[in-house]
Amino acid sequence: MSIQIYNTATRQKEEFHPLNPPQVLMYNCGPTVYDYFHIGNARNFVVVDAIRRYLEFSGFRVRFVQNFTDIDDKIINRANETGEPWDKLAERFIQEYFVAADALGIQRATIHPRATEHIPQIINLVQKLIDAGLAYVVDGNVYFRVRRFHSYGELSGKNVDELEEGARVELEEHKEDPLDFALWKAAKPGEPWWESPWGRGRPGWHIECSAMALTHLGETIDIHSGGCDLVFPHHENERAQSMGATGKPFVRYWLHNGFLTINKEKMSKSLGNFFTIKEVLAKYPPSVVRFYLLSAHYRHPLDYSDAALEEAKSAVGRIREAVLSAEKLFELIDPAIAPPSEAEPSAEVAKFESAFCEAMDDDFNTPRAIAAIFEAVADLNAWRLKLAQDPRNPALAADVAGLINLVHRLLGVLGLDTLIFGEGKQDVGTESRLAEELLQLLVKVRKLAREQKQFAIADYIRDELATLGIRLQDLPTGTIWIKEKE
Repeated sequence: MSIQIYNTATRQKEEFHPLNPPQVLMYNCGPTVYDYFHIGNARNFVVVDAIRRYLEFSGFRVRFVQNFTDIDDKIINRANETGEPWDKLAERFIQEYFVAADALGIQRATIHPRATEHIPQIINLVQKLIDAGLAYVVDGNVYFRVRRFHSYGELSGKNVDELEEGARVELEEHKEDPLDFALWKAAKPGEPWWESPWGRGRPGWHIECSAMALTHLGETIDIHSGGCDLVFPHHENERAQSMGATGKPFVRYWLHNGFLTINKEKMSKSLGNFFTIKEVLAKYPPSVVRFYLLSAHYRHPLDYSDAALEEAKSAVGRIREAVLSAEKLFELIDPAIAPPSEAEPSAEVAKFESAFCEAMDDDFNTPRAIAAIFEAVADLNAWRLKLAQDPRNPALAADVAGLINLVHRLLGVLGLDTLIFGEGKQDVGTESRLAEELLQLLVKVRKLAREQKQFAIADYIRDELATLGIRLQDLPTGTIWIKEKE
């Protein structure tokens, strides 16, 4: 099955055919860096990262661009509030983005362009629109003529004649039409500015993304993504500017994720009902947050609650325990029975990968893909117990090892493997080695106590270890221990 993508522009699923396979050109609207991004923003970054990973897993070479909007009204206003220079404020929150994104396992983009690094390209693009009659200058401001671009509204499904002046329409004097939007803004006293043919000023929000996408990906790109709140006006305007300047199709597939809500209401900074990613990561490990954000289909709304995060925490714990228990089992059986890690998986194992890929091919259906992983985990638990009772069965050992490798690989496609199994790991120094040796010693002491029918002592060791987050599992081949995540 080929990959199917729901295209916002056509409002239907379409078979994915990049312009120049196996290369995929992909642009995602990044953060406006005036604050920590919130958990709703994180949904977009995590979802798009998982999609990018799956495209690469499927054999595509993805050139991925995600920008930083580092000049904007919000940045200027925040800088004025705090007294911090606007450029220092933007730089600080760019670095904070990377801290949180790295923690969530979000891969760095091929390039992270900044709007302020593209002022010449922005000016050139605005001039092209003026030359084409699609833009005009008023008192140092440059506006785009919305009604001159005849397919305006096709992306968002809006009728230009029905658009009313409102919160999403810029109301400024001297515009030819209330619907026209700013490409270049004349500098106001105390604001940052750059020289331009129209006087000192700064770029409008929409033109920044057009210039960065055209510069780093070319005139036609395969996938443009972002939150559904960007469909109008940002992406509608971006499309109009880019196509107006080049005369060529701008984006082949528009991909938008649904809102993260709280009490069924959109989470946003403007409404004040949001949690920053820094706040959420202080309460839950990154693996849990990422799992939660992928637990619903990306186009559907996802409601935020502690209960939902706790459910994700439990799910991550079940996966982790199943895999670690199976891996530790191989420490107790004859090493000759364990198959090589590169062994071809059996049909019983491979079916889970097929189910996973079928789900992801269907418009990146991560909840179905996760369900396929849990089906593999269920079999892993069952087969592990059988192997513990029949430790010299090479075929069974091969299937258990195959499932371990498969679960790791599929979790890796979703960006979860390193987070689930890498969190909490410390450098293997003298102290950590000593702690593990002491733990193994306690397991041996408990075994001796049980052999001598001193069950009270054995139970005491088990229970005390449990209070420290160490859970023992008694198997026919011996006892293994699992450290539960903090």
